[in-house]
Amino acid sequence: MTIKEAQRIVDVWIKDYGVRYFNELTNMAMLTEEVGEVARIIARRYGEQSEKESDKNKDLADEMADVLFVLICLANQTGIDLENAMKKNLQKKTLRDSERHKNNDKLT
Repeated sequence: MTIKEAQRIVDVWIKDYGVRYFNELTNMAMLTEEVGEVARIIARRYGEQSEKESDKNKDLADEMADVLFVLICLANQTGIDLENAMKKNLQKKTLRDSERHKNNDKLT
């Protein structure tokens, strides 16, 4: 699935099952909440915090997909073509960082 296809699929899903998009501020709050759920899993599963029994069955992939879903909703609402934005962002990073990371002693 391309990013463009994902944006179309989410838009159809919202119209078929979600009735309408939540407003942008609500979706921003939901995005923050979903990122927090990803952070909790990462901190406990891969970080130094111990994982609670109730967190051991949490699905990191599903939580990441929740983040992506809400981010796509926000892009659709604000008229952003995420596929094009991602291409431009990668070009920017490539120009800016073409040697930066290679020359970072902390990474070798």
